[in-house]
Amino acid sequence: MFHKNTSIALAVSLALSGCMLGPDFKRPLAPKLTNYGQSNANAPASALAQGGSSPSLLPGKDIPGLWWGLFRSPKLNALIQQGLRHSPDLQAAQAALAATQESAFAQKGALLPTLDASFSDNRQKTSGALFGNPGYSGSLFTLYNASVQVSYTLDFFGAIRRQIESLNAQAEYQRFLLEGAFLSLAGNIVTTAIQEASLREQIAATEAMIASQTRQLELIKQQAQLGSAARSAVLAQQAALAQSQTQLPPLQQQLAQSRHQLSLLVGDLPHQAPAAQFTLADLQAPEQLPISLPSQLVEHRPDIRAQESMLHASTAQIGVLTASVFPNFALTASSSTIATDATNMFVPSSYIWSAGGKVLQPIFHGGQFTHARSSAIATYEQVAAQYKSTVLKAFHDVADTLSALDHDAAELEAQSHAKQTARESLSLLQAQYGVGAASYLQVLDAERLYQQSQLGHIKAQAARLADSAALLQALGGGWWHRADLSKTIRAPKTPEKTTLQQDIGCFIHACIDQGNSIDTPATQQENNK
Repeated sequence: MFHKNTSIALAVSLALSGCMLGPDFKRPLAPKLTNYGQSNANAPASALAQGGSSPSLLPGKDIPGLWWGLFRSPKLNALIQQGLRHSPDLQAAQAALAATQESAFAQKGALLPTLDASFSDNRQKTSGALFGNPGYSGSLFTLYNASVQVSYTLDFFGAIRRQIESLNAQAEYQRFLLEGAFLSLAGNIVTTAIQEASLREQIAATEAMIASQTRQLELIKQQAQLGSAARSAVLAQQAALAQSQTQLPPLQQQLAQSRHQLSLLVGDLPHQAPAAQFTLADLQAPEQLPISLPSQLVEHRPDIRAQESMLHASTAQIGVLTASVFPNFALTASSSTIATDATNMFVPSSYIWSAGGKVLQPIFHGGQFTHARSSAIATYEQVAAQYKSTVLKAFHDVADTLSALDHDAAELEAQSHAKQTARESLSLLQAQYGVGAASYLQVLDAERLYQQSQLGHIKAQAARLADSAALLQALGGGWWHRADLSKTIRAPKTPEKTTLQQDIGCFIHACIDQGNSIDTPATQQENNK
């Protein structure tokens, strides 16, 4: 009868072990959109501007994993690889991912029985007063005890499994944070390289403009000495030259800051600036830009996936707290041997054992469990709202960059037209000056206008490059086509892992060394030396 009841109880336990209380996580549905809020989002952007000044958008095309390769710059590729291997921010994100993964692995051990062994050696003295005989002097003996204990918590209501589910979701959160950190790093390196290239071109154009204005000022001074130019013309030209000269130091300062920023991004000190120096000729604007479908954006954005993982973790925590108000079942068993003589420890008469079960049912805890579960539900609602906010921001990011690319096309077209017009005007005046139909002052003024238009064209080129990178970054950066970052990032060196026997051996040797270390006057004197 006893064995029958035990079998029934075991069957019920196994049946209940598959029960997991609390809500099951369901992924939020992606917004049902056909475009990113732009009426021309599905049309090639090159149709919006003439002269091929804008890239063609390819709706429904997937983004390559190495999206920065679309700029066709070996210097940029090498710099991003350096940042991938040496950025401390990525190494910190990788360590955080490893920590959460190990926590999840550690929690899985709670589903298995635990086995512990212990040994004790106690020297004891008893008194006859303990037995009602004060005249008896007692006895002195040594008690040896060796035992093995086994315990197992029956996860009837899924509290442990929900906790494992939550920790796995937190590990996923850290994984997508790592992907997001690398996406931000690559995007920052690209935009900083574009900024450096733009600044170098602007500095060169500004220096050329200053040289042209200096020549023009010398010519006006000569004319003033000959009486063919007024003093006011000299002052006006000096003011124009001084105004152009004031533009140069801020550009040079920004260039130095860009170089320092690149050093920071790749994990170097400011004086260790990258050897590569960028100009606009080193960066080619992508002629075609892939645009993933709006329904895929929630799958591709690392920040959305990270927030989704937090939503999963908060859902599992509701299950953990729901199960906490139900009974907790545990089984324990132990086997020991007790003897007063070490040689008799393993004789049959020295063995003792025990086995039993424990049920813990919370009854009254002052509303602790109720309020804790309500707090978990409120946390879930908070994370759900944050998830919606992240999704909205992602769609707005893509819409903003698409709109920026359209305006970049119009601006680049206008700047190209202005530059072409200024160049033609300069060429015409140079030809007229050669035959005496125009003054040298007119030629210098045309050079100044051409250099100003060149500055505008440089800024328009840089804006197009930066917005192309921003679009690829806003669409997720193609991380799903890359290898696992945790296997690529070079982390700081850590102590070598050892086996359990090596750890025990090191512990024993450390104890022996500590026991042999006696502070005698001789050793103290030697240590002081």
